[in-house]
Amino acid sequence: MMNNDVLRSVRYMLNLHNDQLLAILALMDTTLSAQEMASFVKKDDEEGYQPCPDIVMGYFLHGLIISKRGQDDNQPAPKIERKITNNIILKKLRIAFSLKSTDIQDILQSQDFRLSQPEVTAMLRAPGHKNYRPCGDQVLRYFLKGLAARQRKSGTPTGTIKR
Repeated sequence: MMNNDVLRSVRYMLNLHNDQLLAILALMDTTLSAQEMASFVKKDDEEGYQPCPDIVMGYFLHGLIISKRGQDDNQPAPKIERKITNNIILKKLRIAFSLKSTDIQDILQSQDFRLSQPEVTAMLRAPGHKNYRPCGDQVLRYFLKGLAARQRKSGTPTGTIKR
């Protein structure tokens, strides 16, 4: 799945503006111009669209974790992945929103997409593990759609960033 789609989904899910997306990146000491961020959240067919690089998505996902859960000063600085996969996106969103694997399964089922518990946990495993399973674009799309519905329905304060 394209990083831009994930960025737009999270933006919608949390009702964030571009400046708030930039603030999430700033939590990882990463700066982009407002124009760059605007080009990342445009749709593919819009003028000025630019693909979001994996490194920016990596910083954004780690920044999202910090903004949702807070910074743990006892932990070393996170290692930012150079190549972002659907599995990494799923794992980072699971951490950011404090989800268990059963929550992921429930979110997918709320979108009429059924996966067994072993299939879900297989997508959360390390790539070298014998039971590892790649997360497909369709699974991630349904997960993002279901997570957005859950977040927007729950009425949890959105758009807030912990510092």
